[in-house]
Amino acid sequence: MRKNLIALNLLLLALIGLAGWQLRAQYLERLRRQSEFLKAPVPAAPPPAVLLPPPPGQVSAVKYLEVATLLPFSKDRNPAVVIELPPPKPMPPLPRYYGLMNFGTPRVILAPAPGQTQKSYSVGDTIGEFRLAAIAQSGLVFEWDGKQVPAAYAEIQDRSSNAPPETAPSSASSTPSRPQEAAGVKAVSSVTSVSSAEASRPGAETGTGIKACQPGDSSPAGAVVDGYRKLVTETPFGKSCRWERIN
Repeated sequence: MRKNLIALNLLLLALIGLAGWQLRAQYLERLRRQSEFLKAPVPAAPPPAVLLPPPPGQVSAVKYLEVATLLPFSKDRNPAVVIELPPPKPMPPLPRYYGLMNFGTPRVILAPAPGQTQKSYSVGDTIGEFRLAAIAQSGLVFEWDGKQVPAAYAEIQDRSSNAPPETAPSSASSTPSRPQEAAGVKAVSSVTSVSSAEASRPGAETGTGIKACQPGDSSPAGAVVDGYRKLVTETPFGKSCRWERIN
């Protein structure tokens, strides 16, 4: 048993010596390769190519115009002045249309807004912020803020029902008693004849030398009454009646 242990120790000792010899041989080989590498000549690298920048151009004062006109700490020195225009003025609603009259000079009945006072206007008159520029067959032309604003009659016609309702006559006034009716037949007929004669005369004056026709005027065109001649002309809205003074 002891001999076996001695033999085993000797074997291990031989293996350790062999391993140490192999390690030393590798170390020496490594030192030799390192020495050869360090002693080997190194080829010189070619010199790098040097790129020279282009020569500066000729100095011009125009290139420094922006530096001269702008200051770093003041935006007011900017020559490009921005002009802020005010927003466009909103156009008010167009006047309302109620009718047209033509007694030699056409006139239209307008109101600045629904429910306000109606008045007749001719070309050139001012209503609110508008000026009546033209009266055409298709509609009216207003002028507002230097611009022409055409408007058809159907567009500006006031369709709101503001007229007061008609009141029906009472039964007492509409149906007089038979004795009163029989007694007043002659008086009623005389009043009717007088009213017809008055309706055939010139009405209120609407202009220089022009008077309007009264409701129920049945006199023919060309009739002369009180120094006025009756004229009837055709318009897009029907017949127009007027009395003109005879010069």
